[in-house]
Amino acid sequence: MKVLVTGGAGFIGSHIVDALVSRGDEVTVLDCLHPLAHPAKPGYLNPGANYLFADVRDRVAAEGAVEGVDAVCHQAAMVGLGVDFGDVSEYVSINDLGTATLLKALWDRQFAGPVVLAGSMVVYGEGRYRCPADGLMVPAPRRADDLSAGRFDPFCPHCGGDLKPEAIPEDAPVSPRGVYAATKLHQEHLCEVYARESGARCVFLRYHNVYGPRMPFDTPYAGVASIFRSSLQQGRPPQVFEDGAQIRDFVHSADIVRANLLAIDGPKAQGAYNIASGQPKTLLEMAECLCRGDGSGLVPQVTGRYRPSDVRHVFASPARAARELGFTARVPFEEGMAGFLSAPLRKS
Repeated sequence: MKVLVTGGAGFIGSHIVDALVSRGDEVTVLDCLHPLAHPAKPGYLNPGANYLFADVRDRVAAEGAVEGVDAVCHQAAMVGLGVDFGDVSEYVSINDLGTATLLKALWDRQFAGPVVLAGSMVVYGEGRYRCPADGLMVPAPRRADDLSAGRFDPFCPHCGGDLKPEAIPEDAPVSPRGVYAATKLHQEHLCEVYARESGARCVFLRYHNVYGPRMPFDTPYAGVASIFRSSLQQGRPPQVFEDGAQIRDFVHSADIVRANLLAIDGPKAQGAYNIASGQPKTLLEMAECLCRGDGSGLVPQVTGRYRPSDVRHVFASPARAARELGFTARVPFEEGMAGFLSAPLRKS
């Protein structure tokens, strides 16, 4: 099988490339080596793949990259929360225009094979909540005065009571709360239209909080696990925002790779799938786990600080992925975090 991996020099994409090459696929990588992610060409690039160092937004490069491919694994994106709204143009250009340019190149070649998109749980915004009195509830965005007063949990908009967070399924309403989240949802929408018009099989893997080797190190665009580990390496305790009780699902990059291969190969896979461990943890639990493994004696510092665009709780039901993809996470939380402490990260 000939597979195109966009963003194949990055954190997740490079591991997917390794797995595809290992099983004997012919792999083409399209990656622009964006300076925010790569100050230089990474040393871990797989010699068994063919690399095209160009931007997915480049029409000519995209057309050349898709020539003769049997499957596309679209990982190229600007990721993370960014610094502030000033990043909006770059996010929209790379994520949305890049996806549109890729799909146009596929359309011109009447491509009907699988397109697997690196999606994200951020499309949900706040997760799924239930009020004991009023049932399932979508809370309003958290208010600045509540956050400033340390009232971090959302409340029922009808009765004002406490809400209980639940695992969110793929058919839950989407409500992106930031620029990155909005672009990830738009990528899904573009792929949905392409699938409908072309008959291609398009799969959106909504990654939850991914961690593992080659993760970006100490940047505003890195994931929280990387930021906490970077603090420990610098002899500083991890700075945990709010009260640390925010719930997330941490899933190892090795499990993400398996999910992508299953999505490429699964003839019936279509639409959105939560790719998660199914074992949610709080941010404080994750920080404490890293501190225990680090052995420095440092403990997380719960700061009470907050970012208005952050959501409180979001964790997934991976039931559909298990049922239709045959995917269940294999890397246990404690084992994965222990290995992550010594895993090579990508400095930018």
